[in-house]
Amino acid sequence: MNPFNPFKSIKGVWIVGILLSLALAVIVNLFAGVGLLEFDELAFVRWVHIVAGIIWVGLLYYFNFVQMPAMAAAIADQGGPGPAAIGKYILPRALLWFRWASLVTWIAGAWYLVRTDQLLSVFTFGLSRGGDVAYALPMGVGAWLGTILLINVWAFLWPNQKKLMGLVPASGDADLAQAKRTVAKVSRVNAVLSIPMLMFMVAAGHGVAF
Repeated sequence: MNPFNPFKSIKGVWIVGILLSLALAVIVNLFAGVGLLEFDELAFVRWVHIVAGIIWVGLLYYFNFVQMPAMAAAIADQGGPGPAAIGKYILPRALLWFRWASLVTWIAGAWYLVRTDQLLSVFTFGLSRGGDVAYALPMGVGAWLGTILLINVWAFLWPNQKKLMGLVPASGDADLAQAKRTVAKVSRVNAVLSIPMLMFMVAAGHGVAF
């Protein structure tokens, strides 16, 4: 039986990565004088939010900056292998991680705001009673942009991608062509919106955009 090698599977990478994170956290807590077994729910939720968000936005940039140009080049290359391998083997896996990472990111972010009693304040840009405008205004811009991105993923990108991948029937060539245009347009919109979203999510920590 071969010994466990974490680099040969995604599950192994996750297991070792999480264990390493916990081990380093224990070491840091030890030197900081914090209890080794003390569990900080907010820190954990924030960690999940950040990791899932990196997967989500990273795949969004992959789709826009790598896959879409590569697919176009593969289609134009008459003597090449074509785009079939990307559509059959890469795209389904990428979309699986992409759409669920988007949901985990949003839920973890919303849960963090609920636990810190800032959900209403953030989504009203600090205009609700007792809201901290300096924090909630930039965070609210980022949260609303993230919410728009999430809606676009589940309401527009995924339903149309299912048609293009043959997971659900399309009504004809015109429907497929429309689905392809929708995916391209919404994906570009999400890429554009993600850039200010990241800026304002980071800016919330110091209350200004720059």
